[in-house]
Amino acid sequence: MRTLSTQAISDCVYRLARKAGVTLTPACHTALAAAAQSEQGAARFALETILKNEEIAAREGMPVCQDTGMAVVVIELGQDVHLTGAPLPDAVNDGVRRAYRDGNFRKSICDPLTRVNTGDNTPAHLHLDMVAGDAVKITFLPKGFGSENMSRLTMLTPSQGRSGIVDAIVDAVRLAGSRPCPPVCVGVGIGGAFDGCAFLAKKALLREVGTFNPREDVASIEREALEKINALNIGPQGFGGNVTALSVACEIAPTHIAGLPVAVNIQCHCVRCEKEVL
Repeated sequence: MRTLSTQAISDCVYRLARKAGVTLTPACHTALAAAAQSEQGAARFALETILKNEEIAAREGMPVCQDTGMAVVVIELGQDVHLTGAPLPDAVNDGVRRAYRDGNFRKSICDPLTRVNTGDNTPAHLHLDMVAGDAVKITFLPKGFGSENMSRLTMLTPSQGRSGIVDAIVDAVRLAGSRPCPPVCVGVGIGGAFDGCAFLAKKALLREVGTFNPREDVASIEREALEKINALNIGPQGFGGNVTALSVACEIAPTHIAGLPVAVNIQCHCVRCEKEVL
């Protein structure tokens, strides 16, 4: 049994949040640079501007996007770890609170009815998974809501099958248009129940941009959906072009014989995701 103070988790969340706020992931940068080379005119100008903004943000330590997001924190906690100190949610929120204060990141979290801001970007959206071992893996995803608002969950019938899944993915991006600041990354959940399917879609966004599911039948859905999305001609920032999406990532789970839930969680071009293992 390994003992770990939740203060270490709080400090880790702080480090991840500070870095994620000002930098895109390397895979996202590579995908954007490749997309710029494939475009022309206004679409290429938009991508080159995005890349320049990324460079300045990293150099100056400034937010790479003004929407510094809802703090999504995913923790894989080894079952052989004994936590001491403050309760885990409190420790996570403390790390978020300090990071958004010290980084001068916008605080965007408010009561859904009164719209009163909490003032420190907490509470974080915390997902906890128990896994084997004595390690703790922490992933931090600041999720902007221009893209989050474009997400959809559809309860398909089993008869709609593979083609229905692809159509649901493409339709979500088509209906979103330019609003989620394309080129987007598309996280997809297939299966599970209503709530679990939505988390699968969020979890898919934690994958490295451009990677495919190890299951070939799932990967074939990713490839077909990506091809059809990029044929929509929405393009970077809605200017038209070849690249409306950088990637489509699907995660899958068993579901009920009577159902086929499909959730689509859209991420803007600004992919900020940092991970650390304690």
